[in-house]
Amino acid sequence: MTATLSNDSGPPFSEEVAKRASKIKLILMDVDGVLTDGKLSYLPNAQGEAIEFKFFNSHDGLGCHFCKHVGIKLGVISGRDSPATTERARNSGITYVFQGHLEKRATWDHILQDAGVTAEEAIFIGDDFTDVPLMKLAGLGCAVANARPEVKAAADYVTVAKGGEGAVREVIEVVLRSQNLWQTILEKYEMT
Repeated sequence: MTATLSNDSGPPFSEEVAKRASKIKLILMDVDGVLTDGKLSYLPNAQGEAIEFKFFNSHDGLGCHFCKHVGIKLGVISGRDSPATTERARNSGITYVFQGHLEKRATWDHILQDAGVTAEEAIFIGDDFTDVPLMKLAGLGCAVANARPEVKAAADYVTVAKGGEGAVREVIEVVLRSQNLWQTILEKYEMT
């Protein structure tokens, strides 16, 4: 059974997902394939060296600001190092930025301890095999719509949106609606 916590066009989610999302204080995620569509572009700089470019979705960025407004912390744990990720995190108000970590468990433990939250109070959003261990530890394990089939099978919630196309914003909306904070966001932007 799916239910939204309002009569508008928010994402559909089950009562079990709403119950889990109502406890969330921290949203952690992978980058490539979650905050981006997973494509990597390389262009030469003035010295002819390859510079990596990533494309991020503005809806995800605004969703991150929603979290900051209501006191929900955010973080990324990525297997790749990228200046683009560092800049996106800075612009989006993402507190925890850990890159170059294919084995993500120790980083997960460190972030939870620093944030003062339990695993039950955290989400992990992923798209590939390296994300599954954290999705299983999380209070709510989420996979993006274009995640590997095995990853979607391990998830508590699979987004309608693909990675890099608003999937993070969708998860954020599920959390805010489950915590009865969506109205606060609407009021902030004079939507009511």
